[in-house]
Amino acid sequence: MGDRGTQPGLTSKVPDRPPHELVVAPAGHPRRSEIQKQCIDVRIAVFIHEQGFSIDDEVDKYDSDPRATHILLRLVPSMTPIGTIRAVKLAPGKYKLSRLAVLKEYRQYRFGRDLVHALHAWVEQSASQDGVQSAQIIAHSQIPVKPFYAKYGYVNEGPEFEEDGAPHQKMVFQLQLSR
Repeated sequence: MGDRGTQPGLTSKVPDRPPHELVVAPAGHPRRSEIQKQCIDVRIAVFIHEQGFSIDDEVDKYDSDPRATHILLRLVPSMTPIGTIRAVKLAPGKYKLSRLAVLKEYRQYRFGRDLVHALHAWVEQSASQDGVQSAQIIAHSQIPVKPFYAKYGYVNEGPEFEEDGAPHQKMVFQLQLSR
């Protein structure tokens, strides 16, 4: 994915982060199509141009699915999109994390962490509205970024598999809802 994190045991100072905001665009958001397009633009820059994935694999059925919520990270005041993550509600209490991407020149600021935390906050709100006690979040991680997800409590489930022409690992996080 776009955010590589750091190697375990190494500490590094994060440079001063540029001013930014997160925009959460679930179904019904008045500017959802505009936000979604900006999210896809970031994904194309990272997954197509940088990592060499196919555009046919990148834009998928969930992009227009009303169960999907697109989260955009952008600079302010320029409103330049620099990161994205997508949550798809599969069932009450069951979600899919996908399409996490941060433009290469902004990874040093660890914006991937902000995107994961924003997705977790949105899942907690959504699951609370459904009246469930916990939520399961599933991610299909590219192999090099498994440690990034592990930092947030995601654990491997099952064997590695190929998806979109690259090896992936299913990783699962159990989110206990605060009451």
